[in-house]
Amino acid sequence: MLSGGGARAAYQVGVLRAVARILGDRHRNPFPIVCGTSAGAINAMLLACESDRFTEGVALLEELWRALDSEHVHEIGLGAVASSLARLVASMFNDGHTGEHPWSLLDNSPLRELLSRAIRFDRIGQRIAQGDLSALSVTALGYTSGASLSFYQGGGDIPEWKRHRRIGLPAKLGISHLMASAAIPGIYPPVKIQSEYFGDGAVRQSAPLSTALHLGARRLFVIGVSHNPDELEVPREADLHAPSLAQMTSTFLNGSFIDALEQDVERLGRINEMLGYLSEEEKKHVALSHVEVMTITPSKRFDDIAAAHLHTLPRSMRFLFQTLGATRTGGGTSLASYLLFEKPFIAELIECGFNDAMSRRSELREFLA
Repeated sequence: MLSGGGARAAYQVGVLRAVARILGDRHRNPFPIVCGTSAGAINAMLLACESDRFTEGVALLEELWRALDSEHVHEIGLGAVASSLARLVASMFNDGHTGEHPWSLLDNSPLRELLSRAIRFDRIGQRIAQGDLSALSVTALGYTSGASLSFYQGGGDIPEWKRHRRIGLPAKLGISHLMASAAIPGIYPPVKIQSEYFGDGAVRQSAPLSTALHLGARRLFVIGVSHNPDELEVPREADLHAPSLAQMTSTFLNGSFIDALEQDVERLGRINEMLGYLSEEEKKHVALSHVEVMTITPSKRFDDIAAAHLHTLPRSMRFLFQTLGATRTGGGTSLASYLLFEKPFIAELIECGFNDAMSRRSELREFLA
């Protein structure tokens, strides 16, 4: 389970590198079911495509992230930002529409080109056919239906599912599913798949763990992007200023990328505890079974790390962040931690993930055994 979080998803690469180190030079994928959302979907997709050679696949994933700069993810010039803002103003006189292309603050076409070259999507079916992978899912939000839709590709007969605003649909996964899952609302443009536009899968994903369970998983390895107890702590001192646009946006993003996953893990833990009081016959009656979960989450505050690396941003991005209030302490820099695709920041998150996972080496080795 690879959750979303923009640039924060680099942390997952470090954790996976530690898993590869702990397992040794294995050629087969230790995770037969891989589920990804938002930026986590990028990691999930590449990992699944290279599931016949896990160690090499993780190395390719790390190489991809370490080579990133903002210019590889979105257009960074002042002209591009000004054009985007001009289209927003023009939409006010056209019933909110922006013409042929959906509006967004940033144009992420460079990322689409990069991922189209880096990920061999045709290998998904091959890996499933060869038994290296059971299923892969990518989750996105439908803007018209309001449903969290998990597109999945898998072997055997995996039935579709439909719950309240949660749908599982088989598909031949490709670049459009990936870009849709990572399209943060307002920041990156929505992507049309068949007849509906889709955006970031972390939004309205009320039960992130459920997709893996529908695909047949009974043991979950979850890599989150925030679990620091201080990350969302309410400040005790009085606010000196009204919240900036960046602070309000980052609160929305934290609620989407962080809260739902943590609440779902907590909910699953309570269900497991409840099942411990039931007999085997009673468990069959309620149609529930124990699901073992191991979660790896950051030991450091990503907001603080991002604040230390703001100077590495291109001039146009620094101007944009300053305009939005993303350089302010007290919540503003949280937005920067989602969009700071610069080498020093990425490298520090990868090392943080690696160290956090290696500090739990014994537990990890036992779980993966």
